[in-house]
Amino acid sequence: MDRNAVKPATLAAQAAGVIDEASGGVVPPIHMSTTFVRDRDYGLLNADNTYVRYHNEPVRVAETMLAALEGAAASLVFPSGMAAIAAAFRWVPTGGAVVVQSGIYWGTTKWIREFCTRRQISLYEVDAADLPALQAACDGPRDLVFVETPSNPWLKTTDIRAAADIAHNAGAILVVDSTAATPLLTKPLALGADIVMHSATKAINGHTDVLGGVLSTSAITSTWQGIEADRNDAGAVMGPFEAWLMVRGMRTLPLRVERMCENAAKVTDFLADHLNVEDVFYPGLVSHPGHGLAAIQMQGGFGFLLSFLVKGGRDAALRVAGRLNLFHRATSLGGVESLVEHRHTIEPDTGIPENLLRVSVGIEDAGDLIDDLAQALGQ
Repeated sequence: MDRNAVKPATLAAQAAGVIDEASGGVVPPIHMSTTFVRDRDYGLLNADNTYVRYHNEPVRVAETMLAALEGAAASLVFPSGMAAIAAAFRWVPTGGAVVVQSGIYWGTTKWIREFCTRRQISLYEVDAADLPALQAACDGPRDLVFVETPSNPWLKTTDIRAAADIAHNAGAILVVDSTAATPLLTKPLALGADIVMHSATKAINGHTDVLGGVLSTSAITSTWQGIEADRNDAGAVMGPFEAWLMVRGMRTLPLRVERMCENAAKVTDFLADHLNVEDVFYPGLVSHPGHGLAAIQMQGGFGFLLSFLVKGGRDAALRVAGRLNLFHRATSLGGVESLVEHRHTIEPDTGIPENLLRVSVGIEDAGDLIDDLAQALGQ
């Protein structure tokens, strides 16, 4: 049977068909060695393994699975999502120009601003969901366009195909942060993106115990080869144990994402009708400005991330967060457990409303989650 023809759930569950040849085990083994022996003529016993910073079996298995799930020519894993973003941006030349979506994960914006200042790179920040505004920001030669869809924490949806056309017409590559969609819900490369990025710390691993990132490419270009060489030489490589944990997590990714999307839809419907909720941001809502696009661009669900505004301002939002029992008050998203975050506390100077709560919905019973929100919000 052609393994390239199997569905994502089959591919993930069987770890892309990897079997441990030494033992016959159906679970990919952990190889923790940092170096690999050579024979008496100084030839490698295994030509694929030279040094852990370049090659390692758990890393290779993770990259094989990710490339297959993404429909990519190749994937590279990194020790964090920010390391992956940095690797993509380091190939922008000094004095170049980039366009970056506004209102995205604050850690990304902060790093890009500081990086562009150090490298004398012109930075244009724009609401990429507004295509005329994105087109205007790309009026002139550009090196890279970076969008995040759905965005964090506003859940805005950017038209990836249109953004790719705009970027390419400006001479730029399009990099898409698709963390909140996962490789299962959106395929940015199939829509014209050049590189897709994920914080693998989130749903790809899914168990809140691994820090990681990934870049996947539509084609093996000179830029991609440079990114790979820079990752290896600079040492921005995920460790073998972390890669093994990520492979373990990915084997249940389709099941987890399906359940999380189902739960998020139910939680969102509850919040949208609650008297003490001012507004809800989730692309699955028909009232969401990006719903029509998301329905086309996202397949199999609208994700597990949402935000909502609590009536009564900052104090009311903090009270709701404090009363929740099943939603852990913690930063991050995409794990099996549900989380709530008062985003203004985390990034107070970025224009985030003081009454906004960001929620990552996990795999718990949806009724239990709704009951918890009901008692926290009051009737």
